[in-house]
Amino acid sequence: MTKWVYSFGDGKAEGASDMRNLLGGKGANLAEMANLGLPVPPGFTITTEVCTHYYKNGESYPDGLIAAVDAALAEVGRITGRGFGDGKAPLLVSVRSGARASMPGMMDTVLNLGLNDETVRALAADAQDERFAWDSYRRFITMYSSVVLGVEHHLFEEALEDYKERKDYHLDTELSAQDWQALIETFKRIVTKERGAPFPQDPQEQLWGAIGAVFGSWMTPRAIKYRELNAIPAEWGTAVNVQAMVFGNMGESSATGVAFTRNPSTGEKALYGEFLINAQGEDVVAGIRTPQDITEAARAASNSDKPSMEKAMPEAFAELVRIYGVLEGHYRDMQDLEFTVEKGKLWMLQTRNGKRTARAALRIACDLVDEGVIGEEEAVTRVEPQALDQLLHPMIDPRAERDIIANGLPASPGAASGAIVFSSDAAEAAKKAGRKVILVRVETSPEDIHGMHAAEGILTTRGGMTSHAAVVARGMGKPCVSGAGSIRVDYKAATMTVMGRVFNEGEIITLDGGNGQVLAGEIAMLQPELSGDFAKLMAWADKLRRLRVRANAETERDAQMARNFGAEGIGLCRTEHMFFDAERIITMREMILSDDETGRRAALAKLLPMQRDDFTRLFAIMSGLPVTIRLLDPPLHEFLPHGDGEINDVARSLDVSPEKIRRRAAELHEVNPMLGFRGVRLAVAYPEIAEMQARAIFEAAIAAGKETGAKVSPEVMIPLVMSQPELDTVKARIEAVAEAVMHESGERIDYQIGTMIELPRAALRAGEIAASAEFFSFGTNDLTQTTLGISRDDAASFLGTYVQQGLLEHDPFVTIDQDGVGELVALAVERGRATRPDIKLGICGEHGGDPASIAFCEKQRLDYVSCSPYRVPIARLAAAQAALAKEARSLA
Repeated sequence: MTKWVYSFGDGKAEGASDMRNLLGGKGANLAEMANLGLPVPPGFTITTEVCTHYYKNGESYPDGLIAAVDAALAEVGRITGRGFGDGKAPLLVSVRSGARASMPGMMDTVLNLGLNDETVRALAADAQDERFAWDSYRRFITMYSSVVLGVEHHLFEEALEDYKERKDYHLDTELSAQDWQALIETFKRIVTKERGAPFPQDPQEQLWGAIGAVFGSWMTPRAIKYRELNAIPAEWGTAVNVQAMVFGNMGESSATGVAFTRNPSTGEKALYGEFLINAQGEDVVAGIRTPQDITEAARAASNSDKPSMEKAMPEAFAELVRIYGVLEGHYRDMQDLEFTVEKGKLWMLQTRNGKRTARAALRIACDLVDEGVIGEEEAVTRVEPQALDQLLHPMIDPRAERDIIANGLPASPGAASGAIVFSSDAAEAAKKAGRKVILVRVETSPEDIHGMHAAEGILTTRGGMTSHAAVVARGMGKPCVSGAGSIRVDYKAATMTVMGRVFNEGEIITLDGGNGQVLAGEIAMLQPELSGDFAKLMAWADKLRRLRVRANAETERDAQMARNFGAEGIGLCRTEHMFFDAERIITMREMILSDDETGRRAALAKLLPMQRDDFTRLFAIMSGLPVTIRLLDPPLHEFLPHGDGEINDVARSLDVSPEKIRRRAAELHEVNPMLGFRGVRLAVAYPEIAEMQARAIFEAAIAAGKETGAKVSPEVMIPLVMSQPELDTVKARIEAVAEAVMHESGERIDYQIGTMIELPRAALRAGEIAASAEFFSFGTNDLTQTTLGISRDDAASFLGTYVQQGLLEHDPFVTIDQDGVGELVALAVERGRATRPDIKLGICGEHGGDPASIAFCEKQRLDYVSCSPYRVPIARLAAAQAALAKEARSLA
């Protein structure tokens, strides 16, 4: 028979901390604290399996639950010497949520449950404190009505404020028992008016109403959004914790508070937190009263004139210090504690591993190693890889005021301020003039590369987390907010409008790429500081990981940044980005507009020295580390001008007619260019392009080798291959160029030719392709598009709905779809290695910087992942964690 309810209290518990999947984090830790003999009010936990049953069975409860709850409630009454609904010694309880993953503030809580018109008088007599009892009753009515009955909380607040104004009161603590009695009658009338029925007096009805509300809060929009942002599956469900009330509002010897065993912002080893005398838990976070510091040192630092807990309640404070030492020693991590002091006695209501900033996480992990509490391996698992983004980019000063004008998607982390510009040319011109700008576009395209490079940050009104703007901005390390749909951009008027506010070109805005906010004006920033703890943790991670980590880079800045962040080479150099430079795109357009091969070769001859210089600098910066250079990939139409004005400008500069440009653009136009004339197909049709790029690569390798003294071994990657003959056709051209360069220079070059696996057919025919390819790099952005039939630039309109409804576990452009795309990767790995056992295997799509996808790459035993420079530390840490997890599974 399934056990639905687990009791705790009186120095023992039916559960334990390793049962968090069943009991939720709160329930498991309450049980653990009880087992440790700590002062925990008795109670019981209704398991997460009940929540699962509740939603699978039309919001109904399993057989046997009511009887199990009644028995557990009776046991709480036995321990406390009270009875639920008893008219003389009433037992009051709290009802709280508790999922296995912490979701602070996302779900509902009810305190003081069990009070009614009869038990409130019994509570007053028992406590010998009428004001306390009536204060507790009014709290219960307002909280229960809001959480369970759906009565708007502000109605009670307005009634309270009106009453205080009439009585000339300023603080809630000034109200007497008689005042609260009068207000309670007003509150009950509000409930009757709003719901057409009186406030429930039956404690059993109250209890099951609250239990249902907690289960119901698992599917509220805010909880769903939180789970989506934090990758918490809906099927986990929440537990419900019912616990005997202890009261922090029983006068000056009572209090409630929240504490951390270390500072969650800095990681400093010092008790940190706040408390309030004569208050209940919600008062600390409600903002109605100013909380007091727990320690005297913190009070002095904040210049507060209110006494610290250390001074006001020395005995309870000493007990709190003792318990925090017990709990941190037991859990071997920084703890987040909730406590209540009732008439001088300390009670523990919760402990959990505390949420912390990335900076604090680094310090705490390193300090715990230094203190001998944990080892280096465990320290590496204690820091969330994604959290490192906080350390690698500028961030808005948390003390700064924010005038938020719009919200979009947090597409690329960091923060930046600048003047609004609406075109890439304007951004580039401003950069040359020494002005900082934010590029605002409806959406970006490859033509905007120069403007994105010049801007401090990018804002788009369309597009998702893997749109062009998002992907390129992350690669550049620039903040980006995408999909800010409430903003309307008028290019002609040079304005953006949002919620009735109009912002003209030149006005200053700030982007917070970490949370997707767009703010008016310039906001104070904090610059990144990579502390000694960062370097220490990275060194430990590097010792543990097997996967190598490369970077996607094609500029000197990106390459140097990648080296600074510990990249072990370049896994993807997108050569097309080099052609969008204002000086070069004219020559590129000249090549595209040429009528024959002779004309194309003449234009390409002008591009050759530019490409050679680019590659020479990349090879020199990498100084012997591997560099994978992808041949030209996008369709040629992307390089041509759009709009009459731009077409006329280009026509004049190239001395051709505008009609010729329009005609050529029409010839190259494709309905679906991402599945069209691009990648290897360009090299087959126009081999002179691949030959020019190959010559630039090999000549650069020789030049960089002479410059640095380090042997350069370039990897030439042919994109969008679907068959071995196709690869062989282009490979022969590259090899011929290599032989020619070696003959001309008298130097030998070590090089490899491989391909991107980004089409399902290429994955299926990987065994044949591997006979010609010396390496595979999985281009998972396009492989995801071609496998799922989803455009990454247009999918934002429905992918969120799919994730929310559980049709997709996560955005497949953020975390690799292991059942579909992942199976193709696994198949290609198996077949490729069967043909060529030593084939080098890597991944260079956006997934190369995603921790969950990196774990998949470790499972497939790829050789490396490649990601944007700013994600290199994230990938290094994630690769170490993946290696440790794989080792743990093998030992299990």
